[in-house]
Amino acid sequence: MDPFFYLAIAIIILLVVVFFVTYILNKKTPVPKGCEQIKISEEFCLNCTNSDCHIKDKFKVEKLKEELESEEDK
Repeated sequence: MDPFFYLAIAIIILLVVVFFVTYILNKKTPVPKGCEQIKISEEFCLNCTNSDCHIKDKFKVEKLKEELESEEDK
């Protein structure tokens, strides 16, 4: 086999490992001091076009829970 093939595979594996390590380190990073009490506006958040945002999903779940609770009360 061509030695460049093994080099290409090694580079791809290295990039995947770097991605996962940085992702895990980012998740473990604590919130900076002074930013613990920052509130995110629900209207601004729901108008955002980022479909991968976990905060947006949280708002949607909370809204669905409220709707279900209000339907049960009726």
